[in-house]
Amino acid sequence: MVRPYADPVSESTQNGFHCLRFLRRLAGVTKHPTTLRQLCVAMLLLAQTWLGLGAETQPALSAAGIPLDAPWKVAVHDFVRSNLQHSAWGLAHAERDFLLAQTLARSEKLTVDEDVLFAAAFLHDVGVFPPYPKEGVDHTERSAQVAAEILGPVGFPMDKLAKVQEAMRSHMFYSKVGESTEAIVLHDADTLDFLGNIGIARILSLTTRHKWAPDMPGAISTLKKFRHDLPDKLITKSAQR
Repeated sequence: MVRPYADPVSESTQNGFHCLRFLRRLAGVTKHPTTLRQLCVAMLLLAQTWLGLGAETQPALSAAGIPLDAPWKVAVHDFVRSNLQHSAWGLAHAERDFLLAQTLARSEKLTVDEDVLFAAAFLHDVGVFPPYPKEGVDHTERSAQVAAEILGPVGFPMDKLAKVQEAMRSHMFYSKVGESTEAIVLHDADTLDFLGNIGIARILSLTTRHKWAPDMPGAISTLKKFRHDLPDKLITKSAQR
C-alpha cells in the first residue's frame, strides 16, 4: 500500500500544536519544583514563537507587566525608559503610579480612561528632566505644557490630551486636584509612593541631590514630615486605608 504523501510543513505544524497543548497543560498544573515549571513556561513561549502564535494577540509588556497594547504606548514607554531614568522618579515610579491608580479606581468603583491614565502616569514627571524644565514653572505644569509634543507624534488620541494634562497638573500631594477620576487616582497613587518602604528608599536616594535631602539628617526630616502630612492629602477612601 502506498502511503499518501504527507506535507512535511503541515505535519510539523500539527505536531507543534500537539506539543503546544501539552506544554500549556504542563506549565499550568505541574507540581514539580519551580525550576521545572519555569522550564515548561520557557518551552511554551518558544513553541508559540516557532508556530508564529501570539504575536498578534499578546501585547508587549513593560517590566512591571503593564500591557503595551497600542503602538503609541510602546513609543511612550520606550521614551520614558530611554530619557527619564531616575532613582526617585522615572520609569519604575511611573509604572508603580499607573498600577496603583488602577487598583484605587477598581477599589473605588471609578471608571477611568486607560489611555489618559497611562499617558499621564508615564509622563507626569517629564517636566523635571532636561531639556524640559523651565525656570519658575512647577514640573506639574511643565509636564502638562510639553505633553502634546511627546504624545502627538506617536499617535496618541489627542482628543484626550486635556484630561491627560489635568491629571499631570493634579498629581503632586501639594496640587489642586482636578475633578476627573484619572486626576484623583493618579494624585493618590503618586502621594502613596512617597510613603512606606518605597517612599523611604526614594527620599534616601535623593541625598545630596535634592532640596528634600541635602544630607542624611535632611532626608530623615523630610521623611518624618511626609509621614505626618501626606496622609491628609489623600482623597479616596481606599488610599486613606
